[in-house]
Parts: sequence; C-alpha cells; structure tokens
Amino acid sequence: MVPSLLPIAISLGDPAGIGPEVVAKCWDRRSEFNLPPFVAVGDPRSVASVWDGELAVLDDPRDADSAFDHGLPLIPVPAAEAGVPGCPTVAGSHCSLDSLEIAVGLTRSTSTSAVVTGPVSKQQLYAIGFSHPGQTEFVAERCGVSQSNVAMMLAGPTLRTVPVTTHLPLAEVAGRLTSALVEARGCATLRGLQRNFGIAEPRLAIAGLNPHAGEGGALGREEIEIIMPAIEALRAEGWQVTGPHPADSMFHTAARARYDAALCMYHDQALIPLKALHFEEGVNITLGLPVVRTSPDHGTAFDIAGEDIADPRAMAAAIRVAASCAAHRAQA
Repeated sequence: MVPSLLPIAISLGDPAGIGPEVVAKCWDRRSEFNLPPFVAVGDPRSVASVWDGELAVLDDPRDADSAFDHGLPLIPVPAAEAGVPGCPTVAGSHCSLDSLEIAVGLTRSTSTSAVVTGPVSKQQLYAIGFSHPGQTEFVAERCGVSQSNVAMMLAGPTLRTVPVTTHLPLAEVAGRLTSALVEARGCATLRGLQRNFGIAEPRLAIAGLNPHAGEGGALGREEIEIIMPAIEALRAEGWQVTGPHPADSMFHTAARARYDAALCMYHDQALIPLKALHFEEGVNITLGLPVVRTSPDHGTAFDIAGEDIADPRAMAAAIRVAASCAAHRAQA
C-alpha cells in the first residue's frame, strides 16, 4: 500500500446503485485489497440497506484514520427519503449530487487527500437539472479548470489510455478533431504522468484516426493535417511523443512496453483495449485538476443493486490509484 497523507473521500454515487455496496465491501476486505483509510460520503441508509456491518459516522473526515479499524467511516448526506436498491428516485439523484459536491469540496479544502467518485446515473441527474456531460466536467468546474484542459485517463496494471474525444457519435469525431485539441490532451496526459505517476520523462504514443493511420493519406488525411502537427508541437516542447500509430498494432505486449500512455482519437479506441486487458481493474483518472480524482470504470448497475453480487475490485483499484497519485503529488 502506498500511504497517503489524509484519508480518501469517496462519494457513494446514486444510493440506488451498487456504489454503497462496493464501498462497504472494500472496507470489509480492506486488508485483502491493501487499502488506505477512506471515508464514504452519502446516505447511511443506502449502505445499511445492502450491508450489515458497522458504520463510523463522522463530522470530520480527518477522524477516518482512527475510526477505520472499527467501522466504515462515513460523512452523512441523508436523502429526502429512504431509497430502495435498484429503484432510482429524484431524492436519490439529489443525494448523489450533494455527496459528490461535498466529497470534492473536502478534497479541495485539503481535508482529504483525493476524491473517488462512485457511479451515478446521468439520466437521473439530467432529470434534476444537472447540466454537465458527466462527473468529470462537474469536478473540473468546481476546481476552476476549463474542460479543454482536463483529460480522462483509463488506467490498468499494464496500460493507460486517454481519448481525445469522449462521448460523441462516431460520425462526429473527425469533425471535432483539431490539432489544438490533440495537443492539449497530449500535454495534459504527459503532465499527468509526471504529477500523478512520478514518471519524470513520460513517453506518449499517439494513435491515428483511420485504418493503418491513414496509409499516407490514401485512407484519410486527418493524420497528416491534424494529428502530425500536434505531435510536432509536443516534440518541440521537449516531450517524448511518437505516432501517429495504426491503432490495431498499438496494444500488444511488446508495443505497450514502448510507451507510458496511449493517446487515442475517440472513446472506443481508448476503452476497448483497456477493458479487454483490465476489465475488473480499470480506473478512470481525471488529469489536469489541482486535486486527485479517480473513479471505478463501471456504472450504477441498478439491475443487480441489493443482490450482494456486485464486484468491488474496480472500486478497490480506484482507491489504491487515488492514494498512489496523492502520494506522488505530496512527494513532488
């Protein structure tokens, strides 16, 4: 375990989802998963409905360290009404948003060393007026950082990927790509590798958009007109950057040994190899923030909530990575 200076804050996510269950299971298996002290933020009833363990209800998250061996530390954020696992409600959506706000605020105020965000339902949040594409953009705004200066990294034990574009229809990707955007995402990735992973001279491999990276323009000119100028700009700044590479040959074992992160042009190009290799251990890390933020790479899973079958390994990985990143930042 990499020690962190302060406990990790974990927003429980939607109280009707699997967030409360997997966080409780992480506390139950804290020694097995090699986890540092953490404090949950959310409705205690959502935990009690899926788990019969001890809760240590706290006012100050910094007390989580001393309470950690006795019960799951929790900052209470009660919903307006008790929910039922698997049945999302308006009250639960408000609670998940309040929990997220508080967990981020605790980390921004340095009461906790990092924030791990539990799974939420965007559909449910949109129904109560949530105006951000997702939690990443919400956290960036609360930290005073432009969305264009943050990047979503998916990290597993042997691979880290960053998509340049995220939740877009595939037909819109080429039109949204610009050299400036590729360069910005590349720069955020490289700096994130330094700050969060302690890699002094990070290596970035950049994928092409088209099959065979455009085949010299025969299969598309985005590599020539958009991606290559961004690569040249990053190299001019002193970064170790290669590409554009054909995406179909970037992710085998020997190729992965040649870079510290892969910058991909669209969502599935980045997430398919990560999930193929590390489905249960993938962690979402937001780069470019003044705080450490991670999340497990899974959703609310309303269909299995309350059945005691949710796998906590992705949440455990998100907690470990958050602690490691916080420790690297503290040592910088």
